[in-house]
Amino acid sequence: EEFALSVASLVVASTRQEIAVQYSHYDNHHTKKMIQLPPGVDLGRFSPTRDTERDRLAKERLQPFFRQMRKPLILALCRPDERKNVPALLEAYATTPGLREKANLALVLGNRDEFSKLSAGARRVFYDLMSLIDKHDLYGLVALPKHHESADVPAFYRLVRQSGGIFANVALTEPFGLTLIEAAACGAPILATDDGGPQDIIKHCKNGILVDPLDTEAIGQALNKMLDASRDRWRRWSKNGITNVHKHYSWEGHAAKYLKKVDTLSRRFKSHTFELKPVHKLSLAERLLVCDIDNTLTGDHEALGKLGEAIAKDPKLAFGVATGRHIESARKVLREWGVPMPELFITSVGSEIHYGKKLKKEQSWRKHIDHRWDREAIVQTLKSLPGMRLQPAVDQREHKISYTLRGKNRPDKATIVKALRHADLAANVIVSHDEFVDILPIRASKGHAVRYIALKWGLPFENILVAGDSGNDEAMLTTPAQAVVVGNYSPELGPLKKRHGIYFASLPHAGGIIEGLHYYDFINHDHKGEEDEKSP
Repeated sequence: EEFALSVASLVVASTRQEIAVQYSHYDNHHTKKMIQLPPGVDLGRFSPTRDTERDRLAKERLQPFFRQMRKPLILALCRPDERKNVPALLEAYATTPGLREKANLALVLGNRDEFSKLSAGARRVFYDLMSLIDKHDLYGLVALPKHHESADVPAFYRLVRQSGGIFANVALTEPFGLTLIEAAACGAPILATDDGGPQDIIKHCKNGILVDPLDTEAIGQALNKMLDASRDRWRRWSKNGITNVHKHYSWEGHAAKYLKKVDTLSRRFKSHTFELKPVHKLSLAERLLVCDIDNTLTGDHEALGKLGEAIAKDPKLAFGVATGRHIESARKVLREWGVPMPELFITSVGSEIHYGKKLKKEQSWRKHIDHRWDREAIVQTLKSLPGMRLQPAVDQREHKISYTLRGKNRPDKATIVKALRHADLAANVIVSHDEFVDILPIRASKGHAVRYIALKWGLPFENILVAGDSGNDEAMLTTPAQAVVVGNYSPELGPLKKRHGIYFASLPHAGGIIEGLHYYDFINHDHKGEEDEKSP
């Protein structure tokens, strides 16, 4: 969630409270990126227009419970959840003088067959309700129907309007309150909890009263007040609800506002697409092997030679590297170790992508990761943290800032991330070998680069195998691709042993990669069969 908030250009919330209270707990909470856009209601389904047959069926579901069906109806419709606070509504109805004489109470709480088959929380709700009905002798005044259909819901709301009653939602907390706008669309005045969404709904619809859900006396008084209101005032509440739901809570209005905001964003950010051109073996490959260089590919000359032979003999297998080194350094170490020239270079911990012998740079990737990248501000912010020393200029890149950790007071990853978030800076922090720190754009990592390559070149993740040995390989190893951790791995990868889909090889370096190729049955079967035929 923190990652989603950090990369989003726009965050859509349903209520003011969601923006001010719920999202305020996140480090990446930035009010300037947030808009309030409430959900809508199906105005074709929820309306005051009578459906004679459905209204009759809904009425028949309640009629057996009531001595006098013609009284105004107080309706609560929700799940049998303790947070919905329905027993408090029943207590208020039972103990408020004159209320039971003025109105009936219907509690429509989902469908049930046997109490024993309900969840523990639902059983407690029904136990409390049945106890209160018996305690206050409310038989003939309260309906608790066992079953209803979804088509009955609008009809229940219309019964409230037809009887001159009230729809009540006194939940302890209410993030939005969809039933309130459904009821309002059908013309039912509402009594709602003074929390979250209902505050906005009453403000916009002007069709009812807010109440403290913890004050049963106040709930009862509010119900009495609404039932005792003049006929003109009650009709005004009903009419206001219908009119203002159409104005503020239609799906058409929701979509129009949303698209308007998205259109504003599209004008702020330049669009870009990538081109597909033949890049040697990669453009024709069916499978892709991507390996870290240091201590994964390198470290065992003999095993590396065997790996190079296997790659060269498989015409459908493309080879790539993913490394923390910059491109020049990566090429140099590969030449020193006699590694075949890769078709793909993911370098600088995933912040750069190059192709083939000419090292053609992937410009679309560069544009993609530039989102919210503020290099200078990050450097200035991290100056305040002790124990972080910038690595030499040769190790710094356009989209990578590299540090070495020194001293007893050196910060851990969480401290670095927190400092950046508090400065409203979006970045990806990668720590490896408990000594090196790379700060990348929020969209950049070896893992994100592998995902990008899979998308661009149309390679299914099961046709990609990645191999690594240290913390800066973790993002790559935890993609949906097949993953191999070589036997000489760093301790920070130990927790990945619990993760499904990651193979820990027993052999170190390139030997571990070969072991992983066999484990995943990733080599060219046609070529393997030819070799078997030639064997003595």
